[in-house]
Amino acid sequence: MAARGLEWEALYDTLRVSFRKALPALAIYGALTIAYLLFEAKSQLIASILFYALLGGAFNIFMGMTGYVDFGYVAFLAMGAYGMAIAFTYLPAAGPLTVLLGFAMGMILAAMLAGVVGGIALRLRGAYFAIATIGVNEGIRFLIEGGNLLGGSIGLYLAGRMREVLGEPGYIFAATTGADLILILQAFLTVFITALILSSRVGYALLAIREDEDAAKALGVNVTKYKLIAFTTSAILASLLGASFWALKGGYVEPARVFNIHYTVEAIIVVMLGGAGTLLGPLVGALIYQGSNFVLNTYVAPLLEAVGIHALGIHLPIFALVLLSVIILMPEGIVGYLRGRVKNRILREVLV
Repeated sequence: MAARGLEWEALYDTLRVSFRKALPALAIYGALTIAYLLFEAKSQLIASILFYALLGGAFNIFMGMTGYVDFGYVAFLAMGAYGMAIAFTYLPAAGPLTVLLGFAMGMILAAMLAGVVGGIALRLRGAYFAIATIGVNEGIRFLIEGGNLLGGSIGLYLAGRMREVLGEPGYIFAATTGADLILILQAFLTVFITALILSSRVGYALLAIREDEDAAKALGVNVTKYKLIAFTTSAILASLLGASFWALKGGYVEPARVFNIHYTVEAIIVVMLGGAGTLLGPLVGALIYQGSNFVLNTYVAPLLEAVGIHALGIHLPIFALVLLSVIILMPEGIVGYLRGRVKNRILREVLV
């Protein structure tokens, strides 16, 4: 009984520390939620910021905490999108519960893929691991297209099925406000899970692996086990994002779109800008990345077009320079850089 009491006390302490670490990020997400509800004209900008914060947040659990770069990361978002598409296309009898069924199927597909890929590829390191994950992403894409599976290269169109299952008002809500509110719930979930990992023995093991994997293994850390935990957790959270933002909000699932490695590159940018392995990093990176994209494409690009300068995609070369500068000047990212130089104890606790 005494041992069980100590276990409950340790669990309570872990949850308490996790909540305290998560509080600053939760407060910012709360402010974004209020802004979304109050400023309808900017609601899609806020939703896109949430998308990139979640994209980076899920990716950060693996890359930020282990140092491994998964270039096939977008495949897990695709599994979530296809899970939702399968539910609406082939299992519509559940009615409105089809949405929950779609999320569950996406999570299962992502977890299965993470288990298979992680069990093999996580024995590799560095460039070998990165190349292997690219191969997995492209292999699944070409399997779907070449084998004409799940709609093949055309994909699955969900809007019609969603209207049939949810009704016209339900479809409109699910594809607009509903999908955005789900993103907000996912943001709170991702922050708390990240804080829980950072405050637990899993986080300490991952930190040891990131710093020196061979030394961690020599000290008795089961490196494959903990890497697989981070890999699978990241995959499941990514699948939720793909199911909500691509399937529900987008209304269709197409291989060329959902397996586009461009999203993995953007996840790397967001994490590296904000700070890999930090709790606030993905959120800060998303605010900077998507906020700057909005300003550049909405205000700067039209001015350049007016004087005859083609400015489509102007944010890409600019962010290449910004990311290079951050890597050179602040290799730990903006949050890590500030945390290392702030002397105030309260501010240091905020910059987690």
